[in-house]
Amino acid sequence: MSFQHAIVWLDQSEAHVIHFTRDDAETDVIKTSSQHQKAGVPSNNRADPDYTYMDEVIAVLGDAKEILVVGPGMEKLAFMRHMTKSHAETADKVVSVETVDHPTDVQLLTYARKYFVKSDLTH
Repeated sequence: MSFQHAIVWLDQSEAHVIHFTRDDAETDVIKTSSQHQKAGVPSNNRADPDYTYMDEVIAVLGDAKEILVVGPGMEKLAFMRHMTKSHAETADKVVSVETVDHPTDVQLLTYARKYFVKSDLTH
């Protein structure tokens, strides 16, 4: 099935990508292979971005025409910087970047559908 819209929720350890229409949806979960060590690390010390992980997420976005990027922290911004630099054609499809905590996939899909209806972007 061909989907016009996608939402991607991501943090440093995993991403949930949902392709959807008003009535159907397909979900992919991508986990990073990086091991982020937090014990004994100062709170202002972040791991280097995992570009392989980001590229895998971008590949799953595939043929989506409009993409909503969400997440709880700074990873969504690092993801957008990488996508803009290395995958401009996909970055151009991003309609918004929003802060969203840790929803279930059902809550994420509901959020995305409301966003696109509110923005009059659903087809």
